[in-house]
Amino acid sequence: MSFRHDFDPTSLREYDIRGIVGKTLHPEDAFAIGRTFASMVIRQGGRSVVIGFDGRLSSPALEDALVKGAVESGADVIRIGCGPTPMLYFASVALKADGAIMVTGSHNPPDYNGFKMMSAGKPFYGDQIRELGHLAAAGNVVPATEGTSRSEDISCAYIARLLQDYDGSRPLKVVWDNGNSAAGDVLCRLVEKLPGEHTVLFPEIDGHFPNHHPDPTVPKNLQELILKVKDTGADLGIAFDGDADRIGVVDDQGQILWGDQILVLLARDVLREYPGATIIADVKASKVFFDEVEKAGGQPLMWKTGHSLVKTKMAETKAPLAGEMSGHIFFADKWYGFDDALYAAVRFIGIVSRLGQPLSQVRRALPETVSTPELRFDCADTRKFDVIAEVAKRLRSEGADVSEIDGVRVNTEDGWWLLRASNTQAVLVARAEALTHEGLDRLKGALAFQLEASGLVAPDFSGENAGH
Repeated sequence: MSFRHDFDPTSLREYDIRGIVGKTLHPEDAFAIGRTFASMVIRQGGRSVVIGFDGRLSSPALEDALVKGAVESGADVIRIGCGPTPMLYFASVALKADGAIMVTGSHNPPDYNGFKMMSAGKPFYGDQIRELGHLAAAGNVVPATEGTSRSEDISCAYIARLLQDYDGSRPLKVVWDNGNSAAGDVLCRLVEKLPGEHTVLFPEIDGHFPNHHPDPTVPKNLQELILKVKDTGADLGIAFDGDADRIGVVDDQGQILWGDQILVLLARDVLREYPGATIIADVKASKVFFDEVEKAGGQPLMWKTGHSLVKTKMAETKAPLAGEMSGHIFFADKWYGFDDALYAAVRFIGIVSRLGQPLSQVRRALPETVSTPELRFDCADTRKFDVIAEVAKRLRSEGADVSEIDGVRVNTEDGWWLLRASNTQAVLVARAEALTHEGLDRLKGALAFQLEASGLVAPDFSGENAGH
């Protein structure tokens, strides 16, 4: 039977394939991904493909179609079942797979789903995803043949490996907010084996996400965790997104630590072992992060936002640690270079147990800044990159201190502001950080001026201030 398939163009993203189930994403798409991705693996001399899925209601049906497509291309498929995305990454390494696909909607609303992929142990993204789309549309796949499919429970090996790097010195009281994520089963088994007293909120894997949206970067999603930490007198709280590749942390006083603050503590610890090492953060990270890494004897490196891009840069620079403001934390120190919120949590609570003071004290000792949250506003896909180019050109002509690693990040006496085009949505993303509220107002004014100069209506930035 001949094969040819057209994807909804909005579903082929920079880092993954993602869409709204029943509208822009269907089981036929999953079959086509399996058929085409496995063909690409086989043409590169591989054969084994590991497949897993998250707890969304649509995931089992999509996983089933995905497996059928891969088997029809002659792949030997290893099905690891429902669990967190990092467990799929771990399975790819542990089983020495030639390719890996995770069915997951990550932190998107319940009606979304998608696919994250790895090939030959590396992220599969960008041009590779575009090539997959072209090959499917042309029907350019290996002839249909019969591969194999078997199930394997990797969870015990994964949990054992997570525990291997716990290095705490005193037991802690920890509250975990699973947020009904795909980590639920693995997390409950993990904390049983960790020292200390552990409480897991919303441990059931439930694709309706009945308690709160599964995104730990949004403060309102952490309110139950904050209350429980305060009520129980816990040392800290930890939260995950829908597929547990992103982490959120609150301290013993219920204050949120943002992604770059989490990374500062992890970096100080890693740099004791690797003095002078490169530590990577994305362009949205605070200047405080870069300053603190330097103080700790490291080489801070600012890089583009996007988990696939960060993983690739880590491998290139041999950095032992990297992170993003979104809560993706990547360890190459003792780990495998992929983003894993469960592993980051194990390492983080080990650090907290060795601090000799409450986590809140360490947080308060970091320099205080005022910043906006991440500001997102609509801009057509056909226009967003042009806007960035126009802004960059004007800034250069003005002699501004500007970095163009990913969009524009402008340094001034007040602090810095950032404007970049999202790689995954028709939006522009902005952020600003200053030492004073007045300085932040000036930065927001400069940002608004540039947007209006490119013919856009600047959003209302008033009230968009947050401590950091």
